[in-house]
Amino acid sequence: MREIGPIAKPKSVWIVNDMPKTRSGKIMRRVIAAISNFTDVGDTTTLSNPEIVDEIREHVYSEKVARGEQPRELSEEEAREIKAYGSE
Repeated sequence: MREIGPIAKPKSVWIVNDMPKTRSGKIMRRVIAAISNFTDVGDTTTLSNPEIVDEIREHVYSEKVARGEQPRELSEEEAREIKAYGSE
């Protein structure tokens, strides 16, 4: 049996109706990372389904706040990583 190492284990998993995708069908990881970190998702005009972003944000935020997590100011490095996430 193979196990996933600690670095690959997600802290939380949320089931949602859809994922934010570009018109080519690629999932926008930057948007998901931004939502998870209570930060601005940036430009979503290239998404084929931009309406899903608000649905995911509401779901994730309410779950995180219910667990006691609160928005915090991101460090410059964290903000830079999120903006670059998925663009490599």
